[in-house]
Amino acid sequence: MEREPHINLGNNFPGIRGLMAFREDTAAPMGELANILLRDSIGLTPAERELIGTYVSNLNDCFYCDQSHGEIACIYLDGNRELVDQVRTDYEHADISDKLKSLLNLAGKVQQSGKAVTKSDIAYAKLNGASDRDIHDTVLIAAAFCMFNRYVDGLSARVPADLSSYPLRARQIVETGYGNHILHTKQPGT
Repeated sequence: MEREPHINLGNNFPGIRGLMAFREDTAAPMGELANILLRDSIGLTPAERELIGTYVSNLNDCFYCDQSHGEIACIYLDGNRELVDQVRTDYEHADISDKLKSLLNLAGKVQQSGKAVTKSDIAYAKLNGASDRDIHDTVLIAAAFCMFNRYVDGLSARVPADLSSYPLRARQIVETGYGNHILHTKQPGT
């Protein structure tokens, strides 16, 4: 699975980290956006936010983001990897709230096209307890992950095939967040 980036990044960081190190000026706002969207605890929990990102990354076939955010969700869910896997493949039967199921439906529509979202999708989410903020954040998380996924795969970022590296980095994200600081901090497993 190891692949060479389409451009010379001048570093060996895997995934989006290598791309961010190449352009730290664009990395800063992307990291800030990720922190706002994924670490906020108003409305949706960080676990729910990461599950939405994982689900969209899986739909986009972005292995790096799917694995990375799945591991972060797994940490927030006390190691429940089975639940994370079920959200990826069959969220309608997963042991999650109806609210989250309706929001994952919404995220899947956003992944296809923003115009795929209908008034009935919004009504269904509200019927299941989603607030306007939950709906807003779900749409923005899904849209942002489409951008992040295309950024990683469009430039053919390095993707570690060794799955044991993902939990180490996930723990670091849970503890310190997203952002440029990771470019200047010793990375787990290196």
